[in-house]
Amino acid sequence: MPALPFSSTRRKGVSKQENFSPRCTPRNTASQSHDTPPQRDTGIASEKDWGINLISESVNESGINEDGSTWYHESGEDLGENGYRRRWARMGGKSHDGSSEWKEMWWEKSDWTGYKELGAEKSGKNAEGDSWWETWQEVLYQDEWSNLARIERSAQKQAKSGTEDAGWYEKWWEKYDAKGWTEKGAHKYGRLNEQSWWEKWGEHYDGRGSVLKWTDKWAETELGTKWGDKWEEKFFAGIGSRQGETWHVSTTGQRWSRTWGEEHFGNGKVHKYGKSTTGESWDIVVDEETYYEAEPHYGWAEVVGNSTQLLSIQPQERPPGVYPSLDFSSSSPPPGDADGQSSEPPLDDQPGSRPPSPRS
Repeated sequence: MPALPFSSTRRKGVSKQENFSPRCTPRNTASQSHDTPPQRDTGIASEKDWGINLISESVNESGINEDGSTWYHESGEDLGENGYRRRWARMGGKSHDGSSEWKEMWWEKSDWTGYKELGAEKSGKNAEGDSWWETWQEVLYQDEWSNLARIERSAQKQAKSGTEDAGWYEKWWEKYDAKGWTEKGAHKYGRLNEQSWWEKWGEHYDGRGSVLKWTDKWAETELGTKWGDKWEEKFFAGIGSRQGETWHVSTTGQRWSRTWGEEHFGNGKVHKYGKSTTGESWDIVVDEETYYEAEPHYGWAEVVGNSTQLLSIQPQERPPGVYPSLDFSSSSPPPGDADGQSSEPPLDDQPGSRPPSPRS
């Protein structure tokens, strides 16, 4: 899939996104360090990458830099029922003519049920007309059904070009529990002039050796050409299956597809079969070793080790004799702009569903 050429519009002297420092230094903050869209396909950033640094006291500052750009920095704390506590910071800046602007927000939340949340959101635009939005979140809570501790991580990113018909959107998520259950996935969409593309993938590990993985990619042009590829695998105790399909639709509506599959019996034998719309077909049994990942390479132990800032969030002190209300359906505060939740929608022309793949 083509990379969107946002980098070609970056002004000389502007730092690349990976070198940004998101820490708040409002008196010296100008828009030049915040005027580049986020990068695609970078997944969910770490706590260290975001550098969230919430201070204890409330702040309300603003000013004007020598070049005429403006900045502001605000921070505070909100308290609520059931020991709810939210510490937050907002900061931003704007160029003297308003052509460049950036906003960033950090927050942490906690309550007496053990719920903890760490998050950030930022958005901006530059003088070339590029605009972007990004949010990131980590959550720790007790699962309602299993009573196990769970950690969830997520990120959303979006960027639009100001010089051509181009843009992209991504949503990433990871979920873990203390017994090894793990779920990961992503949804992506992009466009570059007359071409659009989509991608979805997921992984699910039940913590007892069963694994499901799948990927689905497809693209289309304004001329009517469409193509795609998808596959899925399921395994447990060395026994399982893989299957997939590659397909294409021409501008004249002519359809082609090839489907394939594998059955793994756990004894060194694999049944392979498939066919295509052009008459290909195969159905054989071969001697072949079966390989698959029964456990995620990044699981509960790793996410706990890399979530030290989330785990260190301190809730309000609970008075003696006061116990939390264990209403899991509302253990996290309701979303809203003031709560640091996502406020930007995905790309306006992102489709609601994928086109059906042709079948043989």
